[in-house]
Amino acid sequence: MQSISELLNLGGRAAIVTGGAKGIGFGIAYRLAEAGASVLIADINPEVGGKAAKELSDAGFKSDFIKTDVSEETEVKAAVDFAERTFGSVDIMVNNAGIYPMIPAMKMAVEDFKKIMAVNVRSAFMFTKAVAEVMIKQKRGGKIINITSIDALHPSSVGLAVYDASKHALWGFTKNMALELAPHKIWVNAIAPGGIQTPGVEAMQSQIKMPAGADPKAMIEAFMAKIPMHRMGEPDEIGKVVLF
Repeated sequence: MQSISELLNLGGRAAIVTGGAKGIGFGIAYRLAEAGASVLIADINPEVGGKAAKELSDAGFKSDFIKTDVSEETEVKAAVDFAERTFGSVDIMVNNAGIYPMIPAMKMAVEDFKKIMAVNVRSAFMFTKAVAEVMIKQKRGGKIINITSIDALHPSSVGLAVYDASKHALWGFTKNMALELAPHKIWVNAIAPGGIQTPGVEAMQSQIKMPAGADPKAMIEAFMAKIPMHRMGEPDEIGKVVLF
């Protein structure tokens, strides 16, 4: 039986984290790298992504960055190929990239719907397929973690209907892929964070229009009261769960 320290030692393993430049993604990338994994940050923002990879490297971890539009199949394949060439293997895949524009469904254009589904769902399908092919070839199993949302279970706000639908889809995809890839010793799991304090969430909060006469402080207190610990989560806390 392996000890906890052995189980959490990822030396010799390589991971890809989509949307790993900041927020939850960077929290995940940091913890994986700290545990010894070589980490490829695949993100659409080259400036922020490059800085994130450098921060990991400066901390003594093995990390690299590749600019990736996760909604484009050619770029997904390029990222997986780059990770395999650079690190020699792909053992861990974290499908974290996601977008969540607050647009009521009745006002949403079809193109916006397609974009949300492409980034939040189709990207996970494409990365999972490409990475699983590598893992099967390697014959040593692997781990695929999909970052869904509490909104996959409980709607949190008007204006997120399509985002919620995308997270429901990712939840179902995760459960079925766990069955499909189990014979190859590839584990597929999902993590559904609630409110996490990230730049993206702060931007989304700024889009919320307060009802006339509403007290912003009272609304925040009411939201926090629904959380058992009465606070927002931190990206690093999700990183720890992924590592586990």
